[in-house]
Amino acid sequence: MNLQDIARSPHFAEHAALADPARVHPYGADPTAVADPTTAADPTTAAALPAGTGLPAGTGLPTAADLPRLAAAVEDPALPLPVRLAAGGVLALLGDPRITPVPAVCHVPGGRVPVGLPADEVPYVTRAWAHRGVEESWIVKETPEHTVELADFWIARYPVTNGEWRAFLADTGLEDRPTTWYLGAYPWDRSNHPVAGIRPEHADAYARWLSERTGHPWRLPAEAEWEYAAKGPEGRPYPWPGGFDADAANTRESGVHTTTPVGAFPAGRSPFGAYDMGGNVEEFTADDYAPYPGGRHVEDHLTESMGSYRVARGGSFARFGDLARTRRRHGPFPGPLYPVGFRLATGTRPSPATTTRSSPATGTRPSPATTTRPSPATDEHRPSPTQPTPEERAS
Repeated sequence: MNLQDIARSPHFAEHAALADPARVHPYGADPTAVADPTTAADPTTAAALPAGTGLPAGTGLPTAADLPRLAAAVEDPALPLPVRLAAGGVLALLGDPRITPVPAVCHVPGGRVPVGLPADEVPYVTRAWAHRGVEESWIVKETPEHTVELADFWIARYPVTNGEWRAFLADTGLEDRPTTWYLGAYPWDRSNHPVAGIRPEHADAYARWLSERTGHPWRLPAEAEWEYAAKGPEGRPYPWPGGFDADAANTRESGVHTTTPVGAFPAGRSPFGAYDMGGNVEEFTADDYAPYPGGRHVEDHLTESMGSYRVARGGSFARFGDLARTRRRHGPFPGPLYPVGFRLATGTRPSPATTTRSSPATGTRPSPATTTRPSPATDEHRPSPTQPTPEERAS
């Protein structure tokens, strides 16, 4: 055999077949399909196993009745991080009742909301993160603060997981594998970790696929929707109250240095109840980068390497806490340090009873984000005594 024959040889195929959940999970089922979807809003309710599954007696492994307790432990802020991670690790193997065929969502009321950062706060933020090499031009992309009209929407409580992405690949035949999957192999021991290292057009394809499977219109959140869902009406600088907190997000400062089970940093839950909007993995939005109305186009390493790019939000385990700021605008800079995932959104409240088990695919497509052209910023959107001060935003 010579080099030109290698590409055609099955012996040198880049990726093996996706691991069969029945082969690697003790319950013999896809861990994303273990829970009863009608109880998705409450992870403490009992999980329902598919008929004919179970564990041999005397294994010592947790049973189906233990799964809700483990799920609650992952998100219990009273428990230390190692215990939360251990609980999530067990659920990755046995099936996580929080990950359901119809994703759990958080309602975000619509209205006229401020988006972006007031220009006079750029120096505060830049100085606060100068020790991490943050440059002023990166923060300028967040300016000016302006008003956006949002309709009511629902944002997924968790980012899309490896297990959910595996189901998508198996059903659609998409050959591209996430760059974070070693040798392209499905990381079955991390089934409830967020998927990362994917392309934005494939995230869009996932939303269309799930729309067809569930008969409900799913999509990626618009950039303005993502920001408001993360910071809430108080305009938090981070999804949690106050300044940066290494215990509230899986960023480099957490010391974990890899992805974690979704929801394992409960102190970082957003005002509307979404987890991991700061840290774990960055998340694609539906929008390409463009300057805000009245702002300037920033040419930096992202535009130099990619030209146009999809905006990513939220920060990750591989980067520092500055990217976990709710107003921070970033992108999928090429290379292993910036693996990006995503979460879903919808403009219609999902029905827990609408699942792939009971409803055939309808071919429904995601609806676009409902926004209007932003209006210029006004004084009413400046920080009030109940909103974060510039110092808090920069911390």
